[in-house]
Amino acid sequence: MLDNTDLEIISLLKRNSRMQWREIGEKVHMTGQAVANRIKKLEELGIINGYTIYVNESKLGKSIISYITVFMKTTDHKSFHEFLIERDEVMEAHRISGEGCYQLKTAVSSQEELESLLNCILNYGNYRVNMSISKVK
Repeated sequence: MLDNTDLEIISLLKRNSRMQWREIGEKVHMTGQAVANRIKKLEELGIINGYTIYVNESKLGKSIISYITVFMKTTDHKSFHEFLIERDEVMEAHRISGEGCYQLKTAVSSQEELESLLNCILNYGNYRVNMSISKVK
């Protein structure tokens, strides 16, 4: 069972996964070693599954962010999953309920690169594209 301290540690790590245990400890009124033990427990319980970074794709030249809803025309979802995993342009892929079968978040550097990706998606199904205008959060 998680307590408020565990939840606060998780919140701090979500904002900055590189935060030092000592620094976390100062914020939650614990020693760095006690924080380390809590984090280890959260990892063992599968609550913390890993650590990652968030990249500003526009600084890497990938300033076109789009959200693609895919409407599958095949039942070969396994091949589509493999396709998605191989594509660097696909930042996130979710199987969804409601309208469509998949929701993809993509980052590309040009309209031509987006068009190429969309042409490949046509092998699996039709799509609808929404473009990001600006990031709010």
